[in-house]
Amino acid sequence: MSGTPAGKAGALDAARELLPTATGAQTFAAVGALLRRHRLLAALALGVLVTGTGIGLLTAPLLGRLVDLVVAQRGTAALTLPMVLLVAVAVARGVASAIGHSLVARLGEIILADLRERFVGRALRLPLDRVEQAGSGDLTSRVTGDVTIIAKAVRVALPEFAAALLTIVLTLGGLAVLDWRFLVAVLLAVPVHILTVRWYIPRAASVYARHRVAGGALQHQLLDSVGGVRTVRAFRLTGVHARSLEQRSGEAVDLALRGIRLVSGFFSRLNAGEFIGLAAVLVTGFLLVEDGSVSIGTATAAALYFHGLFNPINAALFLIDDAQSAGASLARLVGVSNLPAEPESTSGNVPAPVDGSVKVSALRHAYVDGHPVLSDVDLEVRGGERVALVGASGAGKTTLAKLLAGVHEAAGGSIVIGGISTRDLGPAGVRRAVTLVSQEVHVFAGPLAEDLRLARPQATDEELRAALARVDALDWVEALPEGLATVVGEGGHRLTVTQAQHLALARLVLADPPIAILDEATADAGSAGARVLESAAVRALEGRTGLMVAHRLPQAATADRVVVLDGGRVVETGTHEELVAAEGRYAALWAAWSDSRREPSLPAQRGPVDDPA
Repeated sequence: MSGTPAGKAGALDAARELLPTATGAQTFAAVGALLRRHRLLAALALGVLVTGTGIGLLTAPLLGRLVDLVVAQRGTAALTLPMVLLVAVAVARGVASAIGHSLVARLGEIILADLRERFVGRALRLPLDRVEQAGSGDLTSRVTGDVTIIAKAVRVALPEFAAALLTIVLTLGGLAVLDWRFLVAVLLAVPVHILTVRWYIPRAASVYARHRVAGGALQHQLLDSVGGVRTVRAFRLTGVHARSLEQRSGEAVDLALRGIRLVSGFFSRLNAGEFIGLAAVLVTGFLLVEDGSVSIGTATAAALYFHGLFNPINAALFLIDDAQSAGASLARLVGVSNLPAEPESTSGNVPAPVDGSVKVSALRHAYVDGHPVLSDVDLEVRGGERVALVGASGAGKTTLAKLLAGVHEAAGGSIVIGGISTRDLGPAGVRRAVTLVSQEVHVFAGPLAEDLRLARPQATDEELRAALARVDALDWVEALPEGLATVVGEGGHRLTVTQAQHLALARLVLADPPIAILDEATADAGSAGARVLESAAVRALEGRTGLMVAHRLPQAATADRVVVLDGGRVVETGTHEELVAAEGRYAALWAAWSDSRREPSLPAQRGPVDDPA
C-alpha cells in the first residue's frame, strides 16, 4: 500500500504549473530598487570607472603626438615627455581600473546577496500547495542553477561590461574631439552592430529562457526518478521514467546547441562591422591628411581609437550572451520574489485551538478537474485519540493528511481544528497546531543539535536529549563521534533512514503541537527499522492527537481507531477488532497482509533422516 500509483502521478504531472517568471519591466524594477538601496557605492564605482577610462583614452593622442614628432624629425629628446606621460597614463589607468572593477564586483555581490535573501525569504513563505504544484525541481533549479549563473555574471561579466560600455562612449567622444568626420566614419559600422544585436537578442532571450525551464524540468524528473526509485521499481515504471529523462535531457541539449549556433552567427556579423568601420576610418584619415585638415598623428590617433574599440565592442556584445542568460535566470528569481506570501487568517485575533480535536465535514479535493481524489469525507477525531488511516494506494490517505496539515486547500467542505475553522486560522495557524511528518525526511547540514533546534530554537541540550530519549534515539546519538555536536547532512556524518526518521520524530516532540500526522513515516526503514520507528512514533504521539497514514497494518492495529478509505471516501471506521469481525474492506486487507507474512509449512518428511554426523 505504499508509493504513488502511476495514474495519480500522471495526473499530478499534468496539473503541474511552474512558478512564474518576471517580465522585463518587473526585473528592471526589482534591480532598480536594489540599486537605490546602495546608491552611494554605485556612484563611487561609476566615478572611478569613468576616471580610469578617461585616463586610458589619453594613450591614442600621445601616440599620435609621437608620430607627428617623428615625422617632423624633432629628435629623440622631444620624445621623452610623451613617453613618460604614456607610462604615467598606463599606471594610472591600471590602478583606477582595478579599483573600479573591485567596486563594481562588490556592488554586484551585495545586490546578489539581497536578491538571494529576498528570494529565499519569499520561497519559504509560499503556500505549500503552490510549491507542490510546481514541483521541487523548479524551485531547486532556481535556487541553485539560476543563482550560480547570476553570481558568475556579477563577478565576471558585470565589471567587464561596465568598463567596455564606458570605453565605447568616451572613445566616441574622443573621436569627435579629434575631428567630427572620424566619428561619422566610425558610425558607419553602427548599423551592422545594431542589426546584429536586434537579430540576436530576441532569439537568445527565448532560447535561454526555455533552456532554464528545460533545466528545471530535467532536475525535477531526476529528483522524481532517483528520490522515488523504490516506488518506480515497485510499479514497474523504470522504462517510463527512463524515457522521460531521455526526452527532457534531449530538450535541454537541443536548446543548448541552438544557443551555440546563435553565438557563432553573432560573431560572424561583428567581424563584418569591424571591417567596415576600420576601412572607413583609414579612408577618412587618408583624405583628411591629403587635404591638410589633420596631421598624420591625428589620423593615427583616430585609427588607434577605433582599433581600441574592437575589444570593448566585442566584449560588450559578447557579454550580451552572458547578460541574456543571467537575465533569464534573474527573471526567474524575481518571479518568485514577487509572488504574494501565503495569506494570514481571514479574521483578526483568532483564538488558538482549544484542544487537539479534528472535525472534517463533506471534504472534497481534486488535483485535476474532473478527477476527484476525495469525495464528501466526514471524520471526527477526539483530542488525544490515535487514528490510523488505511486503504489501498490511491485511496486518498495522503491527500487527506495534507489537507489536514494545511499543505493543500480543500476544494470543498470544511476542516475544524480545536473548534476553529482552518479558514480562520490561516495556513500559519494550521501549521502551529498540526505537524506533518512524512517518509521524505531531510537532514539539514550542520551540527545535529542545530538540526533539532529547528523545531524549538531555544531548546537546551538537556531538552534535546530528553526528546531523543523519548523516541529511543539518545543511545545512537551519544555514540556519534561528537554526540549532539556531530555534523550531519551533506558533507557530514551520513545518517541511516531510520536515524533520519528518529530525528524527525524528536523534532515533533520538541515542537509539541496538539496534533501530529505521520504520513507513512516508517515506510522506507525496512522491516526491522519500521518496527523500531513504530514504537518511537507511539511515544512521540503521547499526549497529543495522532493521525497515522498506516503503511504497515500492524501499526494500524495498535491505534485507538482505524478509518478505512476507498476511492476517496470513508467506507469503514472502528477499532481493529471491530473491523476484522465485520469482515469488510479492512478485514480483507488484514487477511491479505497476514497471508503474505505467513511462513509456508514444511512438507512432511518421508522415512527417517540419517544423521549426517
